Amino acid sequence: MKSLYAGLALAASVQAGLRFPCSTLTIQRLDPAVQPGSNPSAHVHHIVGGNAFNVTMTGDVAERATCTTCQMAEDFSNYWTATLYFKHPTNGSYHRVPVLPVQPLLGGSQGASGGLTVYYTQFDLSKDNIKTQPVKSFPPGFRMTVGNPTERSKPHVGIRYQCLTGQSRGAEMADFPSKPCTGGIFATQHFPACWDGVNLDSPDHQSHMYNTIRSDGFMNAPACPSSHPVRVPQVTYETFWDTSKFNSMWPSGTPNPFVWSFEGNSAGSHADYMFGWKGDALQRAMNKSECFYDGCGSIKKQDMTVANKCTVKDFVGEPTDGWLKALPGMA
Repeated sequence: MKSLYAGLALAASVQAGLRFPCSTLTIQRLDPAVQPGSNPSAHVHHIVGGNAFNVTMTGDVAERATCTTCQMAEDFSNYWTATLYFKHPTNGSYHRVPVLPVQPLLGGSQGASGGLTVYYTQFDLSKDNIKTQPVKSFPPGFRMTVGNPTERSKPHVGIRYQCLTGQSRGAEMADFPSKPCTGGIFATQHFPACWDGVNLDSPDHQSHMYNTIRSDGFMNAPACPSSHPVRVPQVTYETFWDTSKFNSMWPSGTPNPFVWSFEGNSAGSHADYMFGWKGDALQRAMNKSECFYDGCGSIKKQDMTVANKCTVKDFVGEPTDGWLKALPGMA
């Protein structure tokens, strides 16, 4: 089984890319990337990042945000995923699964409240490739998604789950764990790293990107194709879903009782990204060779006690927690 610390120990010794926590900003049924203008959107999302998050978001997000739940104080991007729910095997009611900060956290980043961990890597976690293939930051207004909530067979490579046991994450899997995990369920979403260099978005929110990922983990990103020639940072999310409180309600030998907020199975894992870094902050970090975690000090960091104070209003006004007879939007 893979230790939570093993991969990070390797990464810390060679230092490439960024890794930082973002506390939870809000949990509600909005999706300004896929369903702009819809209040509410189809299903509940877990959202982190800048307080410019809204029903509709266009243009330079960083210009409108005044705070962020991310440790990097110049990052006003928004990052979100579907929300995980426990479906009671007996009465069919639903309860939202809480999130915990991904451990271990590095560089004085303790104190995150829920949220997820974000990576921006230049090549992989063990080295960069900027001398032969420079990495270009995303421009203002850029957005993308990865994964598909309508998928029912299995997610593509790079979207994976791990069953947490103590300090071990276990093997990466394309499906939810088939038995209770004592430590919870760990979900990872790797975004594509090649951009067409023209479009800030596309009708399906994915065609302007090209996915080079062919194997699990933080693997080398090969050269981009001529159709999508611009190498951008490899964005990855890690979320720690604390499923442990529901283990006693999962009868032995019965199917996995966890569902995504769209009543979807493990195959429908997906994530949305909306760029919102201030000025050239992200580009400065990507220009630094072998600077894991904080870009060799090129980016200003804030204490997580400050980040945790950043909020947005409840635009939808519906319950998303506690025991629910139906998932929000699915009744």
